[in-house]
Amino acid sequence: MKESQRKGLISVHVAVALFGFVGLFAKLVDLPAVIIVLGRVFFSSIFLWIFLRFKKQKIRLEEKSDYLWMVGAGAVLAIHWSSYMQSIQSSTVAVGTLTVSTFPVFVIFLEPYLFHEKLKKSDVFCTLMMLVGVFFIVPAFQMDNQITQGVLWGLLSAFTYAILSLMNRRFSSRYPATLVSLYEQGTATIVLIPMMFVLNPVITLADAGVLMMLGIIFTAVAHSLFISGLRTVKVRTAGILSGLEPVYGTLSAFLFLKEVPSFRECLGGVIILAAVFLSTLKPEEKASDAPA
Repeated sequence: MKESQRKGLISVHVAVALFGFVGLFAKLVDLPAVIIVLGRVFFSSIFLWIFLRFKKQKIRLEEKSDYLWMVGAGAVLAIHWSSYMQSIQSSTVAVGTLTVSTFPVFVIFLEPYLFHEKLKKSDVFCTLMMLVGVFFIVPAFQMDNQITQGVLWGLLSAFTYAILSLMNRRFSSRYPATLVSLYEQGTATIVLIPMMFVLNPVITLADAGVLMMLGIIFTAVAHSLFISGLRTVKVRTAGILSGLEPVYGTLSAFLFLKEVPSFRECLGGVIILAAVFLSTLKPEEKASDAPA
């Protein structure tokens, strides 16, 4: 293995591990999910702007219509990350991360509709596998059940992430991923700011410090590492490594929060991750996104 490839694999692996730890913040920070996400995108946007200015990269977009697309994608990102954090707060880190991993289900059925691509039998099989996995995670379909609530929030997060991924296909070949992240996360910041006045949360200096760490290290730096790794790592390989995110999330929750997943959650998780793995075994495509 070449040295550049080895460094690329390390970058992707470290990035995925950092993404897996994000779920901890939903439990460790005593703030509403949307406020945690607001802090995340606020500090990440500032870091990305400074980074792009330091690299002297062009920040303006090529077409006026792209600004509208970026704003729309940023609004979707705000919903995606907020529902992800809410999923974990309602249930557990394992349930939230595993449920969000089902986003390929929505991509599989949205792609043929939006891009006129043929739906394959293998995709339908992977979808059914993921649905079976979700069935095992949910103990009972009752709205007052916390696990059920977590799964529903997680499915909303997965759906919006699928939409975001497809929207980003418009930009993948024309703009650096860091620039796309800046616009989307900047928009998400603006979208979520009104929640500060609606919820009127009490944010301590310690909370601000933790949110800064979430935004800079676990978001901006993590995405930069993932994107840099894709220069030498195949998209399929990166996709397989991304499947480890729920594993890191569940392991971190066990170590730091003493959350022990049930047998049904473990079984459902194995089925979902197996389906995600199978869905990556298809012809190479250009990657435009890092994991959530």
